[in-house]
Amino acid sequence: MALMDIAVIRLDQKDGSHSAFVAGLQELLADSGCSYRLHDMGTTVEGPAPMLFRLAEQLHEYSFRKGGRRVYTVLKVDDRRDRTVRLGDKTASVRAKIAPGAE
Repeated sequence: MALMDIAVIRLDQKDGSHSAFVAGLQELLADSGCSYRLHDMGTTVEGPAPMLFRLAEQLHEYSFRKGGRRVYTVLKVDDRRDRTVRLGDKTASVRAKIAPGAE
């Protein structure tokens, strides 16, 4: 399993608000069959690496289908094959090491 962090941004959006656009991207993610988690700066998605790369292309192309003329996509992929890593494992590991009350 791999994790992908992705942010897709339409640079030609006139009003500066991206929430409606991001909601459309979230609908595509819901249909993908992958587990995902929206956060303030993008979305983290879990799945096999080849599937994540195809999904990244679909999310990027969605922007153009919705009338975008310039799209900026930031993509990070962590493909760990020595053991299974699931969505939320990394943050849980860090939280377990933080002293109580230090958060």
